[in-house]
Amino acid sequence: MVQAYILIQTEVGRAAAVAREIAALPGVTTAEDVTGPYDVIVRAEAADVDELGHLVASRVQRVEGITRTLTCPVVHIV
Repeated sequence: MVQAYILIQTEVGRAAAVAREIAALPGVTTAEDVTGPYDVIVRAEAADVDELGHLVASRVQRVEGITRTLTCPVVHIV
């Protein structure tokens, strides 16, 4: 299982709507609108890196109102 945080910048005034729409996508565990340099932070999980890439490129980035995403895979440093 691969997990990642997806940091999203949106058009002005679109953060809440973007977060709601993304929260409904399969593979998304949480989506919150936040303040700061990013407007929405998403926690997602997938079976592998390829599936995660598909989730981001084919589903998340197609949500209207998104201007930029940054995907941060979770690593477990022992």
